[in-house]
Amino acid sequence: MPVTSSFAPDSLVLNRKLPLWYQVSQSLRASILGRSPGASLRLPTEEQLAAHYGVSVLTMRQALKELEEEGLISRHRRRGTFIEPAARRASPVRLLGSIDAIVAQQSGERTTILGHGPEPVPGDLAEYFPGCPEVVAYRRLRCDESGEPTNWAHNAVRPEVAAAIDLADLTRWPMTKVLRDVVGVDIARITDTVEARLADPVTAELLQVPLLSPILHYTGVAYDGKGQAVDVARIHYRGDRFSFSVTVEAR
Repeated sequence: MPVTSSFAPDSLVLNRKLPLWYQVSQSLRASILGRSPGASLRLPTEEQLAAHYGVSVLTMRQALKELEEEGLISRHRRRGTFIEPAARRASPVRLLGSIDAIVAQQSGERTTILGHGPEPVPGDLAEYFPGCPEVVAYRRLRCDESGEPTNWAHNAVRPEVAAAIDLADLTRWPMTKVLRDVVGVDIARITDTVEARLADPVTAELLQVPLLSPILHYTGVAYDGKGQAVDVARIHYRGDRFSFSVTVEAR
């Protein structure tokens, strides 16, 4: 059954090793937060969404419940399900092993390109780019709907991959989504490291926080199907706006 609403969620390739409801909720969350300004606020029906994602209605209800509890959607008997236009878009950094979770976590904020261009491979990233003398660096600042900075990101991308990136896409979508869905990189896995740090002068100025205040520092390394690192993302999150949690499934 096709999705008839004017709001069209992104497609999703399900990983049967992960909870389906979680994958669906994160994919739909990314679609909601990354929607165009004129998109409809009305979601398709549960049945239409279930058919779109290829899951049961019960699984779809569980996914929608997750988004409702987060405050992204509201559900009204006989009227339908609607996106909350004023929903707070900053959220916990919540990862459960799927690339769509990464995309969802990075979606939905206003992004400004601070600068981009080739630069020598930073010394602390040399292990990810052996034999590669330079990378293309992208620096981006993300703000919520009120204009308050929430995080800033530095991405180091292989030059041959960066050649296919359109800067306009990076103002609309996270780097992971651009690489996978626009450029067509076969992202096989992403390794993540999150640690507590103190804001350096650059981060303090960009995020409008006191110098040496606590921040969350995230490093994500995206590998292609050949095991080659294509992107290293270093993201600095305001400590008062984000938390980090990991769910480990017993089965």
